[in-house]
Amino acid sequence: MARRKPKIEKGHVLFDVVYADGSRTSNRKVPVSALGGLDGDDPARDHIEAEDAAIAEKSGRSRGPIKTILRTGKQKVLNPGRK
Repeated sequence: MARRKPKIEKGHVLFDVVYADGSRTSNRKVPVSALGGLDGDDPARDHIEAEDAAIAEKSGRSRGPIKTILRTGKQKVLNPGRK
């Protein structure tokens, strides 16, 4: 019986980023290959910070420090009793 080749994960995972000044960016793409392992979603912060640094270098304006990162669609329910 032939062995199967391991699946190579392709694509992106979307993240919502909230910065320390309260501004928010949605749907920031992070490659699936950068995520996973024991670190979970922690490498996403490094990837997004690197993108922000590159953008700041080109535009001359920095975004500031990241406060929180959540996968898009995994938002916390602020008031679970209301619909």
